Amino acid sequence: MLQNTGKLAGYTIFITGASRGIGKAIALKAARDGANVVIAAKTADPHPKLPGTIYTAAAEIEAAGGKALPCIVDVRDEKQINNAVGKAVEKFGGIDILVNNASAINLTGTLETPMKKVDLMLGINLRGTYLTSKLCIPHLLKSKNPHILNLSPPLNLNPIWFKNHTAYTMAKYGMSMCVLGMAEEFKGSIAVNALWPKTAIQTILMDMLGGSGIDKQCRKLEIVADAAYAIFKQPTSFTGQFVIDEDILKKEGIKHFNVYAVEPDHPLLPDFFLDQKPEDLARQMEEHGATPAFKSADSAATGPVSDLFNTIRGILSPDIVKTTQGVYRFDLSGDHAGVWYIDLKNDAGSAGSGEPPVKADVVMTLDSSDFIKMFEGKLKPTMAFMSGKLKIKGDMGLAIKLEKMMGMMKSKL
Repeated sequence: MLQNTGKLAGYTIFITGASRGIGKAIALKAARDGANVVIAAKTADPHPKLPGTIYTAAAEIEAAGGKALPCIVDVRDEKQINNAVGKAVEKFGGIDILVNNASAINLTGTLETPMKKVDLMLGINLRGTYLTSKLCIPHLLKSKNPHILNLSPPLNLNPIWFKNHTAYTMAKYGMSMCVLGMAEEFKGSIAVNALWPKTAIQTILMDMLGGSGIDKQCRKLEIVADAAYAIFKQPTSFTGQFVIDEDILKKEGIKHFNVYAVEPDHPLLPDFFLDQKPEDLARQMEEHGATPAFKSADSAATGPVSDLFNTIRGILSPDIVKTTQGVYRFDLSGDHAGVWYIDLKNDAGSAGSGEPPVKADVVMTLDSSDFIKMFEGKLKPTMAFMSGKLKIKGDMGLAIKLEKMMGMMKSKL
């Protein structure tokens, strides 16, 4: 691993999303030099599923040898960022390094992605990065060796990285475009770079996306933290770079990377936006014991259920949403097993494979062949329920309302 040199002693680093994961790992690496770390993140109270808050992160940073300033910050909120920047300058005298780490992800296609998810990703990834940079730059310009580092990928314009999750790719590439523009705009004054891992990194998010067994194919958070540290050591002339963690560490003299592996010598999974196709990533996960929770559109369920949902999406409208106000999840068994959803509660409605974007009001469990019959008008939900072919959990009234939409579907088929 890359050794600390004390280079960042007394430096003030403003890190978004630093209460856990990669952001916290970078914070702890800098803290071991004696740096001041501003933890700009939303989690002030313990989350039921995600470990860590800005206060527990602050305690770890100070235990590692740094000074910490925990600030409640939603990067979509200009006032909250301004307040945090003001507190940082007041407490530490300035800001030397900004790390734009906060990010949101939703790997779904255009028709399956609710607009509130699109707004969330664009708001945090793109707008949040731009806004936080804009508010920190006046203070960075006063530093002796200022850096902005965005945790974002190289701009790989291969359409394969857009087709399965256009909204996420646009939002993430927005962070990278900030690097492209600001590096040129502030050339000679501020180093602006991007950092991206060569392989999957073991985080809570990766556990969610990759499923059980994914950790063996990952590297530890420390490799990204070491790579960030290597970038911070560079002069401001090192700018406009889209750095891959392994590449810069090789230049730092690191030859053996097994130390970063969760399971040494186990095959590693390449990260997104590099040269390997999403379909190959999913296959590689499965070959080495993981159960990916995502798959590309090409490998998603196909057949009559998929065709049915294409028709369903074609008839969704604000009027149907207004009169229904329910989110449905379908757990299908049989020849076309899988999980599907219809959201008739939010925006103009949405439908697709996988978990619904919000908690389902009704969960229906049935055979896929009976599901198709229901939407073809050959089997009423009430009759299916009474005969035991359909199990319903949740709001029975909403389950009955679904019959109205099925009637509309019948005329489209």
